[in-house]
Amino acid sequence: GIRFKHGEMKLRAISFSNDSCYIPPLRCPAVCRLDPYDGLPESYLIHGGRTPNNEISSSLYLLTMDSRGCNRKLTLLCKEKELVGEVPGPRYGHTMTMVQSRGKTACVLFGGRSYMPSEERTTESWNSVVDCPPQVFLFDLEFGCCSAHTLPELCDGQSFHLALAREDSVYFIGGHSLASDSRPPRLFRLRVELLQGSPLLSCETLDNGLSISSAIFTRTGPAHRYIILGGYQSDSQKRMECTAVILDEKGVHFEPLEAPKWTPDIIHSRTWFGGSSGEGGILLAVPTEGRPSQQDMHYFYQVNFQTEGESGEEERTLSCSQES
Repeated sequence: GIRFKHGEMKLRAISFSNDSCYIPPLRCPAVCRLDPYDGLPESYLIHGGRTPNNEISSSLYLLTMDSRGCNRKLTLLCKEKELVGEVPGPRYGHTMTMVQSRGKTACVLFGGRSYMPSEERTTESWNSVVDCPPQVFLFDLEFGCCSAHTLPELCDGQSFHLALAREDSVYFIGGHSLASDSRPPRLFRLRVELLQGSPLLSCETLDNGLSISSAIFTRTGPAHRYIILGGYQSDSQKRMECTAVILDEKGVHFEPLEAPKWTPDIIHSRTWFGGSSGEGGILLAVPTEGRPSQQDMHYFYQVNFQTEGESGEEERTLSCSQES
């Protein structure tokens, strides 16, 4: 567990309940947050990922809060969920989002990378990864039924893209294609109608996308407003700009946003990564580079975007500040 207090980042180990399953140490899995419903606490879906041993997973886990004790002690419950039907294969760098239609909900999985099919491997390409076929997988959480869908608009594989959902629509933004080694400014709107019987999927290609991969986004309020930060424009160029994204009844809108005043460590680093730390907040990590005495260290920054009129807490700032 991570919290910020008086300019310091506080870490606390989280324990798992006795009836939890084993969750492997994944890298680049797809993570989807489920809002609280029917009296249940918020929970998280975790699918796929690549392990430190270069094994690629196809497992799906549901992570929920089991109990919250005194002194901020948190216990989680982790259960592996079984999927049946047209199940997505092992992958990493993909996305999962939830859609709502006609009073029902479903999970949308798209994109990612996996190992080259065994029949196509050679000695030289045995561990080579390729883009997964551009199929959309739809599954319900209650029964684990999964179906695969092919749409003509989605003709190329993509990974490390963004997926933002509003009601029955998912917007796929940017991403990297291994086949062309490019980050085209792609933007697709996928609409899912959960009809009685079989679902109906349709896709629309929009022309105002972003050329970006491995970006971070955070929500900035109860409405469908987000901020995109970080990511890469090319293998050697980070994307230093920030973008506000608004999803409404008419579609998706992008607005440029003033970026924080980046520190020299962030500007000159080759890589950066992180995730959302609550509404309007992002935790950013930058590895130390060129320092033999600090090879395994990272600098952490808390970036907060504050709208005018918000009450300012001590740790909420408009710029980024080194925390640890």
